[in-house]
Amino acid sequence: MKTFKYVIKDELGIHARPAAMLASLAKETDSVITISKGEKSVEATKLMMIMAMGIKCGDEITVSIEGGTNEDKTYEMVKTFFMDNL
Repeated sequence: MKTFKYVIKDELGIHARPAAMLASLAKETDSVITISKGEKSVEATKLMMIMAMGIKCGDEITVSIEGGTNEDKTYEMVKTFFMDNL
């Protein structure tokens, strides 16, 4: 399992467009991608659950990537997604 912490920079936080993009990206991999904020955790494939977390600008989240045929590649892809979009 690989993890990284990320502070949301988008002034709207994780809203519909990036949440949908993230869910789509997560569905393309065979790794389990999980987003955690405080006590809450959700799989990145669950669009509505991501939005229900209410992640705002300045919030720190933890992203975990586990399993799959190419965990390292998925880790880099997801980390780049966050840096480019959120």
